[in-house]
Amino acid sequence: METTLSVAQDSAETEELVSSFHASMDRIREQVRRIIVGQDEVVDNLLVTLLVGGHCLITGMPGTAKTLLVSTLATALGLTFKRIQFTPDLMPTDITGTDILEEDSASGRRSWTFVQGPLFTNVLLADEVNRTPPKTQAALLEAMQEHSVTVRGNSYQLRPPFFVLATQNPIELEGTYPLPEAQLDRFLFNVLLDYLSPEQEAEVVERNTAGTPLPNVDPVTTADEILQFQWLVRQVPVSDPVAQYAVSLVRATRPTDPEAPDIVKKYVNYGASVRATQFLVLASKARALLDGRFHVTSDDLRSLAFPIMRHRVLTNFYAESDKTTVDDVLRSMIEAKPAPPGT
Repeated sequence: METTLSVAQDSAETEELVSSFHASMDRIREQVRRIIVGQDEVVDNLLVTLLVGGHCLITGMPGTAKTLLVSTLATALGLTFKRIQFTPDLMPTDITGTDILEEDSASGRRSWTFVQGPLFTNVLLADEVNRTPPKTQAALLEAMQEHSVTVRGNSYQLRPPFFVLATQNPIELEGTYPLPEAQLDRFLFNVLLDYLSPEQEAEVVERNTAGTPLPNVDPVTTADEILQFQWLVRQVPVSDPVAQYAVSLVRATRPTDPEAPDIVKKYVNYGASVRATQFLVLASKARALLDGRFHVTSDDLRSLAFPIMRHRVLTNFYAESDKTTVDDVLRSMIEAKPAPPGT
């Protein structure tokens, strides 16, 4: 499939695309709410991930509907969806695909044929991604970064759009392989899927114990439309003061930076990378557009700082002994770095 982004620059067509964008996002949220109760902020973060072409790590307790949320969103987006259950015995070829030897019945000749693995999709749910060995994680990392897979020296391109939405269980550490920092840095967000409110939990129980089937989810967009929306997001302007504020927020997580707050110098070993700054600005563009605005504000940066940087900031032994979490450090850091006036 050849995808084109021949989006005209004139204002009339841009306004039409903006109108289509907002209508589609509202309909996607509506379709997701037919199945998923609550978690509106998580849904918006996943939409931001898709709109900037990133990947998302979803951390949540068992039974918090992580798999259902991702599959529902993929269906509403009109994209192909596949799920891989990561296990300790999963091999790289189990996810990338492999070459098989086939014989032509007419000529009797044998030839190698590549059989695609589950990585060849639009939305990939990598379930319990930290349960597979580093060799298989490396194959996933290539797909995330290069949008390609390599098998027996041959490289195969993945069709855009391609998103990895990976889940991990925060409480079961036995039999897991912690994700390497290089792979964690490829994830745009680390989203925490928390418990529902009592009213929302009661609604979930009522929906799933009454014996009535769940409603169908209708596709709202197509792959080509998603690519056009990604182009549109990148056109959202960012003022120089807001861009400088994004740089200062990320640099403040590095204990070696002169402007870092005392809590960072005390509890942090390594701060966020330059990629975090890029993702912070890009994700803020998507958040602004989802909110109906055509410019990025400091509130966008501050609200997205947690999911973007919580998996990029590494705390030290003192933080562990004082029971200070990464979110605690980020919260204090953001409070110590007020937004410039007018942003």
